[in-house]
Amino acid sequence: MPASLEGQLVVAISSRALFDFEEENRVFEQGDDRAYMQLQLGRLHAPAKPGVAFSLVRKLLAFNTAEAQRVEVVILSRNDPVSGMRVFRSAQHYGLPIQRGSFTRGQPPWRYLKPLNANLFLSAHLSDVRAALEAGVPAAQVYPHSALASEAHPHEVRIAFDGDAVLFSDEAERVFQAEGLSAFQAHERDKAGQPLLAGPFKPLLEALHRLQQAGTPSMRIRTALVTARSAPAHERAIRTLMDWNIEVDEAMFLGGLPKGEFLREFEPDFFFDDQTGHIESAARHVPSGHVASGVSNTG
Repeated sequence: MPASLEGQLVVAISSRALFDFEEENRVFEQGDDRAYMQLQLGRLHAPAKPGVAFSLVRKLLAFNTAEAQRVEVVILSRNDPVSGMRVFRSAQHYGLPIQRGSFTRGQPPWRYLKPLNANLFLSAHLSDVRAALEAGVPAAQVYPHSALASEAHPHEVRIAFDGDAVLFSDEAERVFQAEGLSAFQAHERDKAGQPLLAGPFKPLLEALHRLQQAGTPSMRIRTALVTARSAPAHERAIRTLMDWNIEVDEAMFLGGLPKGEFLREFEPDFFFDDQTGHIESAARHVPSGHVASGVSNTG
């Protein structure tokens, strides 16, 4: 019987998102991939330091038990296959059971997301993230300079999401950008009972919800909606989640306040937002990724 990832939460991740390869990447971006290969080969026995998404990956993998394989993490990397050896060795060093990977030596790896049925793609390459989102896969550009995750919640995967253009469509955001705050508030108040259309990250939230329901004694999931919305526009967001039969544990309606310090207190393993300004604010405190979708990312 052939191997299958059916029913699993599949996370595809680049080597730079999982490990701190920033020093090596500077050599890679100079265009000398031979020098990069030699550098990685020379460091083959030196485990790479954890990167921005390391905590998220480690905790998600903890949902796997001897009886049930619920999460699969696959490396999708622009690295060459030789450098890929160090990625796998580093994963092994930290006890991460990662067995699958594609190494494309500079070519876009996102095209392998569909055969994987990936629920999430994390990469430091904006072009790969955009292509993945266009292909219908939840994807975010990891900010490698982000703060690493807190170690205060070892048995809880904490994930925070923006609302408009991330969990929800950018319908309301388009009204805000075209007509201003008053028009946005009136639009959302009038449509409070009409669920928002799904945004690019609804499938991930659904997959996390299923994973949470499957449950394991050693790990659980805690989610937060962190949005610039405020009352009365809060109601449509809550009612939309209710319509989807999905619960979030916390909801922060910040009315345009900077999100970073609120996220610092929530201590997520990862935060997703469509606006680079919010990501820059968040990245000073928590692991963060830019969802390059919606009206804020056109043009």
